[in-house]
Amino acid sequence: MSTLRPTPLSSALLLALAAPALAHASTAPADETSSVDSATDLDKVQVTGSWFAPSSSKFTAALLDTPKSVTVVNKETLQEIGATTLVDALRMVPGITFGAGEGGNSTGDRPFLRGFDGQSNMFVDGLRDVGTQNREVFALEQLEVVKGPSSAYGGRDSGGGSINLVSKTPKLTDQTRISMGVGTDGYARGTIDANYVLGDGIAARLNLLKHDNDIAGRDFVNNSRWGIAPSIAFGLNGPLKLIASHYHLQTDDLPDAGGFPFGNPETKTTVGRPMVPDRNNFYGLLDRDFQRTRADITTVDASYELGNGHTLRNVARLGNTSNDYLWTQPDDSKNNPNLYGTLWRRTNSRAIDTQTLADQLSLTGAFQTGRLKHSYSAGVEYSEEESSKGSYVLGGGGTNNPLTGNTACATTGAATGYNCTDFANPNPRDPWAATHPVTRSDKALDVTQTTVTKSAYVFDTIELSERWLLNLGLRWDDYDTEIVTPVAGKAPTVLPYSDSFLNYQAGLVFKPTSNGSIYFSWGTSSTPPGMDSGEGNDSLTAAIADLKAQETSNIELGTKWDLLDNRLNLTAAIFHTEMDNARVTVDNGTTQNAGKKVIDGVELGVTGQLSRNWSVSAGYTWMDSELSENGYVCSVSSRNGCPAPGVWVVSPNNGNLFPNTPEHSATLWTSYRFGSGLTIGGGASYVGKQYGDAANTKWIPGYTRFDAMASYTISDNVSVQLNVQNLTDKLYFTKAYASHYAGIAPGRSATLALNVGF
Repeated sequence: MSTLRPTPLSSALLLALAAPALAHASTAPADETSSVDSATDLDKVQVTGSWFAPSSSKFTAALLDTPKSVTVVNKETLQEIGATTLVDALRMVPGITFGAGEGGNSTGDRPFLRGFDGQSNMFVDGLRDVGTQNREVFALEQLEVVKGPSSAYGGRDSGGGSINLVSKTPKLTDQTRISMGVGTDGYARGTIDANYVLGDGIAARLNLLKHDNDIAGRDFVNNSRWGIAPSIAFGLNGPLKLIASHYHLQTDDLPDAGGFPFGNPETKTTVGRPMVPDRNNFYGLLDRDFQRTRADITTVDASYELGNGHTLRNVARLGNTSNDYLWTQPDDSKNNPNLYGTLWRRTNSRAIDTQTLADQLSLTGAFQTGRLKHSYSAGVEYSEEESSKGSYVLGGGGTNNPLTGNTACATTGAATGYNCTDFANPNPRDPWAATHPVTRSDKALDVTQTTVTKSAYVFDTIELSERWLLNLGLRWDDYDTEIVTPVAGKAPTVLPYSDSFLNYQAGLVFKPTSNGSIYFSWGTSSTPPGMDSGEGNDSLTAAIADLKAQETSNIELGTKWDLLDNRLNLTAAIFHTEMDNARVTVDNGTTQNAGKKVIDGVELGVTGQLSRNWSVSAGYTWMDSELSENGYVCSVSSRNGCPAPGVWVVSPNNGNLFPNTPEHSATLWTSYRFGSGLTIGGGASYVGKQYGDAANTKWIPGYTRFDAMASYTISDNVSVQLNVQNLTDKLYFTKAYASHYAGIAPGRSATLALNVGF
């Protein structure tokens, strides 16, 4: 596969492709979004329901009549809760938790949806967004979360669902919004969102970002990033439309595992909850640790209304992302905190570059066959992904303790190469780099994974009668991936995998009234080996290269209602998700599709307005997960096979709960707008106890977090907004890594933003 990078030149070429179509392009009605009031006006805050549609054309009915759990979080909500990152934004969606990274799993956004790792199920404007990142919201119009197996919508899928980020695009209105914020812990943020009408049906939009902050409740840790997202649109008032855009985000952070090791000081073991001598403790090294990421995405979106309700659309994209880091993991593998009051500074590093080429051609519309009305979407997709993965090499003896030759740390200080530090009082200023040169690994030895996917899909919502709808979706994927591992002085090791899989989504919808629906649906997903492009836990290895894709199915019964003249939306669903051929180790030590995972759950939601000035968004999720058949384990602990006298025995984890899957989770956000221009709001997030490992021996406790907001509209064009995050300064954890540590959440912080619109 040829390497495709969206350099400024290639981006310009993509934009230039639009030129021949511009002369005849002409616009849609002007956008009616208000300028500054949108920061505090929740008239348009619709998270689920029929009146706020997802962007994807694959949804062939309004959300009220879509037999699937879909959550939409729009930009007004993001503004009101003070979100700046994807992790912040997903606080509004119960049932989503976050996993931590380590050596084999890149550090970046890693959401778990209904108990399944969704790191590789991220999309931007409907196209898969591979490459681990720490994503921003400055250029987002909304977030769309599809719950449950969703391969019919997006192809390969882990089984829990997918997240689609919808970009801001030009509109036919002159409007500029500038936001400038300051706050505690060195917080400084500035954004510009400028939209201009350039001519008949022509508009341009520019989003800019500069952001810096320290992390509340954490010593030394800081984030710094900037971004730019220009776009131009032609033909917004005519049948032929074209939107060309580029997105650039660059970060430079001092990364933080948030990290505290699991352990029990009373039993002197490494199982239990995180041990926290001081929440501010940072176990990393200032002269060593870093994380730098970059994302460049160029997109050309062209559509033509053919008439009679049919539209032809093509979306093409070039993408390039990189993620380079070297960070300290607080390791507990030798039980140093309990035995000696010390901690080994384990180092994880990654240098990965990912290029993508994707194209999606679709036809959407409506037609009638006899008495049956159809709303359809059909299309084909093609994508190429290439990831090149290296690391950083640590000289001066690496990170072992030179006194012991391993990772045991009976003492600390210079004699240990500063690889051991005091657990209660670490010193991040230890001069580690003076004796440990850091170099990038030989790029000629980078592991490369190339994935080519060809797909075809069709969706149809059939109106059988005034009260009955049938929703059908079918997708076929041809999946071909290959990992090449160079070997110095020898031929490289080449590991290929190819498969094709068919997935579907089917649902029957009953409408007792025009403002309500009751549905029953069935959906599937396929998780092939290597689906994470070499960045996560599903990397292609020799052990699984001959296996079929894991298959997950979901049965769901739900109801959706629009009440109070469509101001308030209520949703409820019960679901049963089952992966019945999960990859596990069997009794001869090989890996087979012999495992089974089951999760049952209930979701409730209420979103909208209780009155003209009182808005609410709330949700609750209950999940009962079980590792039904978890295969076999060796009776002798070892990383390499099952050495004598070990034997393979039935996994003691059978019947345990999924890692990163709380039984209960809930969110609430509500705000009230007074006639004086004052708006006050507040919310709470509850997440129950989560296990970090399949053995259910390491966990993070449940927690409730509170947030508050107050804004004041000074004039039609000027407002101020105060947000206080983690109002009670709650000490809690949001991420649990299976082996060694948990990530602590930030402490209390406050930000004040001035918003100006014209």
